[in-house]
Amino acid sequence: MSQTVVVLGTQWGDEGKGKIVDLLTEQADAVIRFQGGHNAGHTLIINDQKTVLHLIPSGILRAGVQCIIGNGVVIEPTSLIKEIKQLEDTGVSIRDRLLISQAAPIIMPYHIKLDQLREAGKGDGAIGTTGRGIGPAYEDKVARRGLRMGDLCDKDSLRDKLQEVLHYHNFVLENYHRDQPLDFDAVYADICAQADILQPMIEDVTEHVHELKSADKKLLLEGAQGSLLDIDHGTYPFVTSSNTTAGSAATGSGLGCTDIDYVLGITKAYTTRVGSGPFPTELFDDDGEKLAKEGVEFGATTGRPRRCGWLDLVALKRAIQVNGVTGLCITKLDVLDSFKHIKLCTSYEQSSGFPQSAAQWQAIKPVYKTMSGWQSTTRGITDYDDLPNEARELVNFIEEFTRTPVAIISTGPERNENVIKAHPMAN
Repeated sequence: MSQTVVVLGTQWGDEGKGKIVDLLTEQADAVIRFQGGHNAGHTLIINDQKTVLHLIPSGILRAGVQCIIGNGVVIEPTSLIKEIKQLEDTGVSIRDRLLISQAAPIIMPYHIKLDQLREAGKGDGAIGTTGRGIGPAYEDKVARRGLRMGDLCDKDSLRDKLQEVLHYHNFVLENYHRDQPLDFDAVYADICAQADILQPMIEDVTEHVHELKSADKKLLLEGAQGSLLDIDHGTYPFVTSSNTTAGSAATGSGLGCTDIDYVLGITKAYTTRVGSGPFPTELFDDDGEKLAKEGVEFGATTGRPRRCGWLDLVALKRAIQVNGVTGLCITKLDVLDSFKHIKLCTSYEQSSGFPQSAAQWQAIKPVYKTMSGWQSTTRGITDYDDLPNEARELVNFIEEFTRTPVAIISTGPERNENVIKAHPMAN
């Protein structure tokens, strides 16, 4: 019997999804990335060796697991090729295991240039984008003028499409941003060279994943960023350009909604955020500095320091609702080991409902429940009963408040440092 599991973040990203996807691939046949772009970074630490992935699914470090980039992902070819070669240099087999959807949009040089010019022009009102062309590429997709990976398979048609779209974007660059236009011949030559490398991996991914389902294969669907960055349900306008929630797993892969059996929501035992935007539980004191230090909180993609705060259960509960989360995975529990007291946000003052605008977010004040810390090490614990009583009380409170069972607790960065209460891939 097949089993299809979605793994996604329930906060503002950086929850540790990559490690958990890698863990679950021990029982998976294929991993499918379904949204986002190379603005995401999934960090894996295996035998003290650190690997950061941006586009290739986290299952790539498990031999024999097929990795698929779905149509919901926007792909910057230069970055993808670089990532492929870096992994190959470490002995990882890639090209016989990686499939790329022919319907995935391509991030072109003009997307990156536009993204950076726009962000720079906003000054203090900047959103905090990575400037990697993600938003403009999704804009072209919705406007029905974007290039897609399948276009790389027909260079004559690619030339005609590129001429039309580059004419449009060069007009914007010159007349609105007062910047230099891009040279068509140079852009076309670069994309053709990239096509020669990537074309053998481009396929009808939707057909392929349904063949896997029919063959009773176990599939993992891997999301990027986090639910609070969703373009519809996140802290708009300080969000990413794609749907990061579970509904996107179907549209971004070609699977049907009823093909999904389990949604695993990843949450840190505290909260972090990179970039601008609301963050009710953000700390500006010694506890915040301690979380950042103990959690080594720097963005995997940008290297920017992450803002840190206590776990926001109100936001987590909302993420569970919009995703239909089946079970939770709590990561970085060990980061809290030395805290005497741990706080959990259980409500917002001055809020009649979940905030929907920047102004509403600014007006709220978090209300906390304070729990006792355990002040002993949980690093590497794999048996739930071996966790300190206070740590189990924390887990129990999260379960009761969110009305969602905790399936996995990560007790360290290594692949095997986990408490598994209920395996999501089990039939």
